[in-house]
Amino acid sequence: MIFTDTHSHIYSEEFSDDRNGMMQRAFDAGVTRIFVPSIDSTYTEKMYAMQRQYPENVFLMMGLHPVYVKPETWEKELEFVASELAKHKFYAVGEIGIDLYWDKTTLKIQQQAFRAQIRLAKQYKLPINIHGRESFDEIFEILESEKSSDLFGIFHCFTGTKEQAQTAISLGMKLGIGGVATFKNGKIDQFLSEIPIENIVLETDAPYLAPVPFRGKRNESAYIVNIANKLAEIYDLPISEIAKITTENSKIVYGI
Repeated sequence: MIFTDTHSHIYSEEFSDDRNGMMQRAFDAGVTRIFVPSIDSTYTEKMYAMQRQYPENVFLMMGLHPVYVKPETWEKELEFVASELAKHKFYAVGEIGIDLYWDKTTLKIQQQAFRAQIRLAKQYKLPINIHGRESFDEIFEILESEKSSDLFGIFHCFTGTKEQAQTAISLGMKLGIGGVATFKNGKIDQFLSEIPIENIVLETDAPYLAPVPFRGKRNESAYIVNIANKLAEIYDLPISEIAKITTENSKIVYGI
C-alpha cells in the first residue's frame, strides 16, 4: 500500500533529534509521498534540505502561513514567496489562508495576503493549500470572489461542519482529513460518510494533531495509517482502498 501525507512539517524543530528515523518510520508504514507546506522564509532552506535528501518522496509548497502575516514583514514575505515560485518547482501555494484564533487584529492584511497568493497560484497553475482557523466565512468569501476553473486545492486540517465541507468542495477544494477524525469529540467522523471519498485526502499536519492512540504526543507521517484505519471504518472500505483512493485524489490535486 502507498499512502500520501498531503501536509507534514517534516522540517520542524520537533524532529531535530530523530528526523531520519521519523522519515524511515514513514517509509516503513508505506507513506512514500510527503507534501511539505511552507510557513515563512525562515524555514525555506530547511525545506530544500529535506527535498535534497529525499528527492523521490518529498514535494514542496511555497507560501506565507496566515499566522506569520505580520504588519512589519508581510509584504516583504510575499515578495519572497513570489521570487521563490519563479525560481523553483513547487507543487502548491501553501499553506495560506486566514487564522482568527491567534490574532484578529491582522484580519485585513491576512485577507490581502491570502488573495495575493491565490493569484500567484493561478499564475503558476498550482493548487492552493488552505489553513483556516475560526475563519470559514472569511475564507469562503475570498474563495467565492476568486472562484474560477483554475482555483483548486486542499482545505487543510478540515474540522468544519457538513455544510462547510460541501461549500469547500463546491469551491474547488478537497478536504484534508487528519488526526481530528480519530478524536472522540472531533465531530467530523459523524458526517464524513456522507461526503464522497473522491473529495478526501489524508494528512498528518505533523508534528501537530496526532491521531488516537498518540493524541497529545508528537505527530509524524507514519501515523497516517491510523487516520486511514479510521476512514476505512467510516467508509466501510478496506484500508488498501483508502490508501489507493486518497493517493489518487492527491495526484489529481498536486499533479504528481
